[in-house]
Amino acid sequence: MLKKNVAIIGGGPASLMLACSLDANKFNISIYEKNAALGRKFLVAGKGGFNLTHSENIQQFADRYYPKIFIEPFLNRFSNTDFRNWLKSIGIETYVGTSKRVFPVKGIKPIEVLKAIEEELHKNQVQLFSNHLWQGWQGTDLLFSVNNDSINIKTDITVFALGGASWKVTGSDGNWTEYFNSKGIKTTPFYPSNCAYQIKWNIDFIKAHHGSALKNCEFTCGSIRKKGEAIITQFGIEGSGIYPLSPEIRKQLINNKAAEIFIDFKPDLSLELIKVQLENRGKLSIKDVLEKKLHLSAVQIALIKTASDKEQYNDVDFLSNLIKNYPISIIDFAPIDDAISTVGGIPLNEINENLELLKLPNHYCIGEMLDWDAPTGGYLLQACFSMGKFLADKLNSVL
Repeated sequence: MLKKNVAIIGGGPASLMLACSLDANKFNISIYEKNAALGRKFLVAGKGGFNLTHSENIQQFADRYYPKIFIEPFLNRFSNTDFRNWLKSIGIETYVGTSKRVFPVKGIKPIEVLKAIEEELHKNQVQLFSNHLWQGWQGTDLLFSVNNDSINIKTDITVFALGGASWKVTGSDGNWTEYFNSKGIKTTPFYPSNCAYQIKWNIDFIKAHHGSALKNCEFTCGSIRKKGEAIITQFGIEGSGIYPLSPEIRKQLINNKAAEIFIDFKPDLSLELIKVQLENRGKLSIKDVLEKKLHLSAVQIALIKTASDKEQYNDVDFLSNLIKNYPISIIDFAPIDDAISTVGGIPLNEINENLELLKLPNHYCIGEMLDWDAPTGGYLLQACFSMGKFLADKLNSVL
């Protein structure tokens, strides 16, 4: 049987899993990467702890994605458990941390994970062409710039894994959209996700409390709620409690030029119990109750004071509601290049259920270049690896 030529453009997680999983007896597999080496963004993601996936059950796992209906088939084909087993098979042992996130065992560095994957590429006879910048099409051929020269590549199947638009230093710049537009394929603007958000803080408050953490809180925006923590910065707010709110914050910012989040400083205490503590304080001051009975932190108390005058501060009903439902107005995103991930790119209505472009047969898109969203915690990487495995299985089954 004559082998089909598969060109994979981009060298990120989705691309790597696809190339490792395609059947080398059926395909000549080539990766075209614009950088000098594979996995630049993959390695950057490993700084500060290499969170590969999450250990929660697959039903809860799928609920973290927007839209869930798009990502779920890929997770069902290649779950977080499957991913950990695959990593083990290539020599990368993992463990579950206290946050239920999954990491390589202590001592295994991100570059070692990448090298183990590259060894699998070698075993699968994958050819790597580095410093190949894709620049659209020349007729039906793929057009690349290589060392200031233009070259054409003929292929039977093309898979795009071009990434989003954050962390440009890794090559993820989103500049590829114009080439798809030239083929009549719509693209949507990129927006930051899992990023900091700008807040116009009270000057005295931010001078005293920038860098402080809001711990053990519950954060809400629209219909999304998340327990976690957030860091107060000169720019605004960010952290594990904020990132999962990104879809709703983004929608409000786009539609209204502003977004509102609410913080429950004591999610494990009811409003009624807080009122009882404040009403029955005896000789204790309000501040004493907040500190000693309700165990609010200095930054939480400072926030309460900035949002209340003297009369409101001494009003039990007002104060109790403020503790349980503290409003904060967001005025903008962080710069897109500072975001952990982005949304936008190729809309999901431009591809079919097998990730094939409707307007370009035998051309597929995978990874962050598609318009889906996920929080941090291993969900982004897992979805990319799952998408690569899903497409490999589909292509393997066709021939």
